[in-house]
Amino acid sequence: MRPEILNPLFAETESLKGIGPALAKPLKKLNLTRIRDLLFYLPSGQLTRIKTDHATAKDVGASVILTLTAREYRSSTGRGPFRVIATDGQNGVIHLLWFGNNSSWARKLMPLGETRIVTGKLDIYQDQLQIVHPTEILPLSEGNSIPIKETLYPLSDGLTHRRLSHLIQQGMERAPDLPEWIEPTLLQKNQWPSWRQAIERLHKNPDDRDAKMRISYDELFANQLALKLIRAANRKKRGFPLKGNGHLRDALTLPFKPTGAQSRAMLEIEGDMQQSSPMLRLLQGDVGSGKTLVALNSLLIAVEAGYQAAFLAPTEILARQHFETLSQQLAGLPVNIALLTGRDKGKLRESILMGLADGSIHILVGTHAIFQEKVSYKNLGLAVIDEQHRFGVAQRMMLAEKAEHTPHLLVMTATPIPRSLMLTAHGEMDVSRLDEMPPGRQPIETRVIAVQRIADVIASLGRHIAQGGQAYWVCPLVGESENDLDFSSEIASAEQRYTLLQQYFGDKVGLVHGRMKGPEKDKVMTAFSKGEIAVLVATTVIEVGVNVPNATLMIIDHAERFGLAQLHQLRGRVGRGSDRSVCLLLRGSELSHVARERLALIRGCHDGFRLAEEDLRLRGSGEILGTRQSGENGFQLASPEDISALLPIANDDARLLVDRDGGLSAERGQAARNALYLFERDAAVSFLRSG
Repeated sequence: MRPEILNPLFAETESLKGIGPALAKPLKKLNLTRIRDLLFYLPSGQLTRIKTDHATAKDVGASVILTLTAREYRSSTGRGPFRVIATDGQNGVIHLLWFGNNSSWARKLMPLGETRIVTGKLDIYQDQLQIVHPTEILPLSEGNSIPIKETLYPLSDGLTHRRLSHLIQQGMERAPDLPEWIEPTLLQKNQWPSWRQAIERLHKNPDDRDAKMRISYDELFANQLALKLIRAANRKKRGFPLKGNGHLRDALTLPFKPTGAQSRAMLEIEGDMQQSSPMLRLLQGDVGSGKTLVALNSLLIAVEAGYQAAFLAPTEILARQHFETLSQQLAGLPVNIALLTGRDKGKLRESILMGLADGSIHILVGTHAIFQEKVSYKNLGLAVIDEQHRFGVAQRMMLAEKAEHTPHLLVMTATPIPRSLMLTAHGEMDVSRLDEMPPGRQPIETRVIAVQRIADVIASLGRHIAQGGQAYWVCPLVGESENDLDFSSEIASAEQRYTLLQQYFGDKVGLVHGRMKGPEKDKVMTAFSKGEIAVLVATTVIEVGVNVPNATLMIIDHAERFGLAQLHQLRGRVGRGSDRSVCLLLRGSELSHVARERLALIRGCHDGFRLAEEDLRLRGSGEILGTRQSGENGFQLASPEDISALLPIANDDARLLVDRDGGLSAERGQAARNALYLFERDAAVSFLRSG
């Protein structure tokens, strides 16, 4: 139960003065539905403004008195920005631009022929003064003073910086002074402000480093404490030792000898499964490092010990691939393996459920359907979860409830995680790392080509198809509409490339993206797997788990828009057979220094772990590991720089609290309980209700 002192912070934002249905809508769009959300919605910067009656300033924050003189318009194609032309009364003309679907809001605020104070960044584009997305538009009156400094926030239609600042100030007035959860010596050493002071200072000055470090530390500490509690609770759970006699593993016929890394991971897992406390281990391996073989070895230990095992995959197509692979490897062994997905109905499903209940099915492979309420196991001893980041703690707990005692759990990921982030994502787990590649795995030749040479690339693709090959063509966007907020319209979408390639290759081209429904997507993927489609145009939906050995060409459109780790994952979709494979990185015409360095690294390096570290270094405070679908860091306030600097300290402090300072029952523990709820890591509290 949430501590009472936090109730004001979890009150609805609609309880603040001045929030009606019209203002509640943009707040909800930004997920600012509680006072807590408002306080943690930190500013993006601060603007020092000049007041000017003459449109001569440029590249500055300005508040300009303007009269609207001309009609708004869009380009002849109907795309591009919504535009209003205004004058400053001194023959200076300024264009006001809104990208996306903001025209109704702009029309309401900017009636033609009237004068307004328009605030925003003055800039010049093609010799024309303009303000893109004005931050505030006010009637001309004495009451509308123009602030010299203003805190800036990411906004949504219907919100202004000033309005949001007023709401945050109301929220601060309700915020309680919370008991201190940081260890006193650490607090004194860093001379950090209290939690409440830090929040207040950051909204006044986003560059206040001490305040930012304090808040970042709080978030990291809450995360590490939650993981420590989960780990401690897991070790107290009632499990059962699983010790196999090796007769099934010895009977396996493998085409190659396991690598040293695979053998080491197998021994670590075998040792864990022999303990009475349930295993909770992460198997981290690069693309093609042989995680499936390690998983199979683990599954067979459970079966040898007389228990059942479940293998959970995030998608149906990946579940079917795992089922086929494991079935081939287990051929001739007395092991009954079955597949269960959400689409299995009728007698087939009933037969599988009966086999699980009576124990005649030894290994079940499937999607989330394998832990639905009606699925009951006779004696589930081990669960293996592939692509761990697709499943949350709650889903893992549902699977654990399928056994009388908590089953051993092995989770796997092919997404390399920087060592500095490993504790934040998997701090409650033991980790095995596959850092060797099996013999025979060929390096993928990687080339960088300017997108202007797309005609040459298509011609090369045609020759590849004529020789019986298959290829992926990956785009950063699904459709044209995603370009609305981008000043450049040259970024190709998957739908555009699909239309273009159909002109050359007809029905040999297929399209998949995240907006498609599951059955529709799987139909195309299955056709590609069977060789009925030669070119699969896709977004990053194919980043994980697609295994088509005949596909030996990967083309990544506008590769500079992807993170290093994501590029590496995409490249790993090819090179899965014995034939030579190639990855072509099409780059845009304008590259930043970071983009150039990123493309140079991916071209010359095939080590996913090194690329993950470089990705973190290059991205800095930006997104980690691609565009947040691969190994997200899960933090709202702490930047990657903060994580690197503060995580080891927060981890040690959390361990100190759990191991020495009485956990949640002591005085500091009670304060730390507030932190768990405040930063929404409170699921961990349920593991220690007696704390």
